[in-house]
Amino acid sequence: MELCVISSTTTINPFRRPLQSDSLFLSRDGCSFNGRLKKVIKKPLELSCAAKKIGGGGGVRRSAASTKAAPAVEPSVKEDKLPAELQVKETKAPNSSVKLSVEVPAVVCEDCYQRVLTEFMKMAKVPGFRPGKRVPENIIVGFVGRQYVLQATVESILKRTLPHAMESVTGKALKDSIQIISSFPDMEKAYSQLKTLSYEVVVDVVPELKWNPENGYKDMKVVVELGDEIDAKKACERQLRQKYKSLGALKIVTDRGLQVGDLAVIDISATTIDEDGATGEAIPDAESKGFHFDTEEGNRLLPGFLDSILGIRAGESKSFSLVFPESWKQENLRGQRAQFTVDCKELFYRDLPTLDDSLADKLLPGCTTLKEVEETLTKRCQEMEEEAKEQATDNAILEKIREMVEVEIPQSLFEEQGRQFYGARLLEIQGNMKLNEEQLASLSSQKAVNEFLETQRESITNIIKQNVAVGDIFKRENLEFSTDELVKEVENSITEFKKHKQEYDEERVKDQVQEILEGAKVLEWLKERAEIQYITR
Repeated sequence: MELCVISSTTTINPFRRPLQSDSLFLSRDGCSFNGRLKKVIKKPLELSCAAKKIGGGGGVRRSAASTKAAPAVEPSVKEDKLPAELQVKETKAPNSSVKLSVEVPAVVCEDCYQRVLTEFMKMAKVPGFRPGKRVPENIIVGFVGRQYVLQATVESILKRTLPHAMESVTGKALKDSIQIISSFPDMEKAYSQLKTLSYEVVVDVVPELKWNPENGYKDMKVVVELGDEIDAKKACERQLRQKYKSLGALKIVTDRGLQVGDLAVIDISATTIDEDGATGEAIPDAESKGFHFDTEEGNRLLPGFLDSILGIRAGESKSFSLVFPESWKQENLRGQRAQFTVDCKELFYRDLPTLDDSLADKLLPGCTTLKEVEETLTKRCQEMEEEAKEQATDNAILEKIREMVEVEIPQSLFEEQGRQFYGARLLEIQGNMKLNEEQLASLSSQKAVNEFLETQRESITNIIKQNVAVGDIFKRENLEFSTDELVKEVENSITEFKKHKQEYDEERVKDQVQEILEGAKVLEWLKERAEIQYITR
């Protein structure tokens, strides 16, 4: 049932959020993984050979289900000097990425080819030759299979030359964002014909940020809207009323219709109304079966909904039209006129006890008088109000600096951030309700993740822009935090992960803690210099 009014989207301050375990960070195929996102390429680059038959005359055969990496023979890029220089052309690409067009000279390709043959000679038991001994090229190629040698050679060329090709973007390439966009079959064909290889790589780079106006963050004017739901006095009254209502017994209403204070069990259906007055399509988000409607919470629903059903009796139905307000959280429903039908299934009233000191301990354990209950609740609500006010201030500042920056968001950064959010959402769902394996598999599927990334694209993009802006301010203003702060927060976070028996990666925990500490320092710095005005909406 989606009839609650939310006048504006709540922004969560990413620098106040709890750290997240990697155990639910989803990879691009929907499966969980530890650590950062894996490198995405159109075909695996590992040197591949299949399990071979031991003894007899069988040759090397490839597994249909998977590939196996051949022994790595290439030394590190610093030590591995290529026999000739690569030709690398760098072109700027959309979304803060760079395309590298790489041409590998024939001499480099030949060197990789010979290395592949040497590895196969070490691995294969060729009849008539001792293991590890030199086997004539035509014999080893025939034994392994020309196609497998060709594929292994292309893969070897890519693995060996890619680090050298990436040297031009050293220091600005984002980790784990490399994509080889050339078709692997095309590369195989080109190499087999020309004995050279050309391929293209796209890599995301650190986004360039532009402030508009320049240094506008230094003297911001920020307006913070505070809802009456965080007002300590009103919040205290609501909590006391809820606690008092919980002490009453629900009894069936038999001799009258619905009035404020009752609780009704209702079925709701809704359809859009076209401009010509004709009935349109159903509105699934506004439909509900067996909805428990507390009339005292009627002001949180669609305006006019409660007034339209007052007086309805159990077993009766009412139809009426309402217009969704322009502040409605679902943009596609804003200003939409809709026809509602409500079926009242059951109707209850609360038989409440007399509100006096005898209820104090039941309202709030440990209290002996109503005054003590009110004072305790008031103190709690005042603390919550201060925290909510601080959160609202942080959100307003983050929103303000986000509006000041222009930046292209790299796709890999967007997907990683989105998967972190989705992983946290799954963790929250799992905590609130136990999901069975089928449900968890469905929610973890690639389709579910992609749908989340698409529907939440704007929110994810905004959070990334805020993070990038905060990082830039931290660097520009030479802000810093102590090593002791970092060590202490990392230790606290790891303790929490262990307490809840969650997997974690210490380096990732450190990165997250550092990001949160940087954000906190920036927000503190900005608040000291900003002109902040508070208004109640």
